[in-house]
Amino acid sequence: MARYRGPVGKVSRRLGVGISEKGQQVLNRRPIPPGQHGPSARRRQTSDYGLQLLEKQKARYMYGVLERQFRRLFAHAARRSGVTGEYLLSLLERRLDNVVYRLGWATTRAQARQLVAHGHITVNGRKTNIPSYTVRVGEAIGVREQSRSRTYFKNLVDSGELYRYHAPEWLRLNATEMVGQIVALPTRRDAEPDINEQLIVEFYSR
Repeated sequence: MARYRGPVGKVSRRLGVGISEKGQQVLNRRPIPPGQHGPSARRRQTSDYGLQLLEKQKARYMYGVLERQFRRLFAHAARRSGVTGEYLLSLLERRLDNVVYRLGWATTRAQARQLVAHGHITVNGRKTNIPSYTVRVGEAIGVREQSRSRTYFKNLVDSGELYRYHAPEWLRLNATEMVGQIVALPTRRDAEPDINEQLIVEFYSR
């Protein structure tokens, strides 16, 4: 299963935004680009193409999507009527690994992806181990009954974290049953606020 396995701190410093909690911690300690020219790199003028490329890379790394997958998602969004950039972000939010993350069952998208890949997650009661699966309105996302007895999930329930967690409005969480319902499509305000989707559209429209 292909995914980025490199240093998240280095990527976060290059993009200027934390692509994960760990990446944000590294960025807070060293808020300059990596490399021996890091301090001066921030002062250099970036071209329009460079800004568009950085924004596309930012979205890719934040959602854990490889280049080919991201290009396919954009092509899908571009075929739809409406605002392409906003629909692209909606597709990214509707990835199964992101939904697991948004339901509070994982602290990072990488961890959520692992939970899905290891077969702990169900869609409408059926085990689904494809992190890129796109959820639909009305579908129920749950933790497999066999997995709920595992220490990780038991700690989530016993600690009360899930009962204090507030899921986004487009999701409905039943903390006791460890089931989430897709009640609406995610909107722009539900996606990552640090992404400028218009620059991504401009990048692929060159």
